[in-house]
Amino acid sequence: MTCPSRSDIGLLVLRIGTGGVLFAHGTQKLFGWFGGGGIEGTARGMEAMGFRPGRPSAIASGLAEAGGGALLALGLATPAAGAAAAGGMAGAASVHAPNGFFAQEGGFEHPGHLGWTAASIALMGAGRYSLDRATCHRLDQPWMVPVAFAASAVAAAVVIRKRAKALVADREEEAARSEF
Repeated sequence: MTCPSRSDIGLLVLRIGTGGVLFAHGTQKLFGWFGGGGIEGTARGMEAMGFRPGRPSAIASGLAEAGGGALLALGLATPAAGAAAAGGMAGAASVHAPNGFFAQEGGFEHPGHLGWTAASIALMGAGRYSLDRATCHRLDQPWMVPVAFAASAVAAAVVIRKRAKALVADREEEAARSEF
């Protein structure tokens, strides 16, 4: 039996911490756990932020966070899990970006860090203490990394662009109303 490496233990701890935070945020959206709004509350919030329609946006965001987080923590399907979480965090970061970087100013620091960390884990792999290793990497093949990141990037870009267009339309509608 080999001695556990610090790198593998560190990766396990990083996966559990990052995956746990993502899971908690996702379950706030999906189930209202930990003081969250659940689907209906999150859907209203998503609509107000320009993500339309709100309910499917809330479900997609909650699944990216809760599902991606749980899979990252377990070290299962790590490329897809990390890419999904990173894509979800790109959407969240787009909401906070106008406020700058730091969280105390409402900036994108927190979602940016979560997305960056999830993407890094997806690129590194889950390590020795993972379900990917226990399943002989059936859901963690080398070709899955570029495919998962490409799909996530395209989905995030479409969502962010659609939100930007909705926000422009809202401003134009508000300007037209204020003229009368």
